[in-house]
Amino acid sequence: MLLMTDWNTMKPLKFLLLLLLCISAATAQVPVSIANDPQATREDILKLFEVMQIREQMQQVMRQVTMQMRSMSREQAKKTDPNITADQLAEIDARSEQMIESVPVTDMMDDMVPVYQKHLTKGDVDAMIAFYSTATGQKILREMPAMAAEGMQALQPRMRKILDETLRSQPKTKREGTTQPAPNEKSPKN
Repeated sequence: MLLMTDWNTMKPLKFLLLLLLCISAATAQVPVSIANDPQATREDILKLFEVMQIREQMQQVMRQVTMQMRSMSREQAKKTDPNITADQLAEIDARSEQMIESVPVTDMMDDMVPVYQKHLTKGDVDAMIAFYSTATGQKILREMPAMAAEGMQALQPRMRKILDETLRSQPKTKREGTTQPAPNEKSPKN
C-alpha cells in the first residue's frame, strides 16, 4: 500500500524549499541605508535579480530540493512499507517532480520585488549591483549552488529526523491518507 501520497507529509519539505530560497536571496551584502535615499524601483530590483542570477539560483535550488525530496520520500516510503513496489516509488518521484515543476519562478520573483523595495533603497540596490558585478560577487554567485547543495546535504539528517518525528506523532490513519487496500490486499500490521 502506498503511504506517501498524502501531500501533508511533504509540508516540511515545502518549508525547506521556501527556506532555501529565502537564504539564497539573503546572502546579499546589504549596506546601511541612508535615511533620505529614495526607494528602489521595480526596475532597480529586477536589475539586481538579473545581476544576482536569482532566477537561475531558484531553479538550481529547486532541482536540488527535488533530488533531496525524492531521496527522503523514497526512504520514508520504504520504512513505512517495506514491500513498496518500483511503480509506487516512481509515482512518489513523479509527484515530487510535479510539485517542483508547478512552482512559478517568474511569479515568485514578482512577489519578491515589493519585499526588496520595502527593505532596500536605491542606494542599497545600486551598491549590491556594483558588488555582484565584481569578480568576487560573481564568484559568490557561482559558488552559491554548490554551497546550497552541500548545506542541504548537511541538513538532510536533521530534516529526516524531523520528518520521522512528525510522521510518528501523526495518528496512523492520517499518515496513511485515504488510500485503502485493494479487496484482496491485507492491511499492514503494526
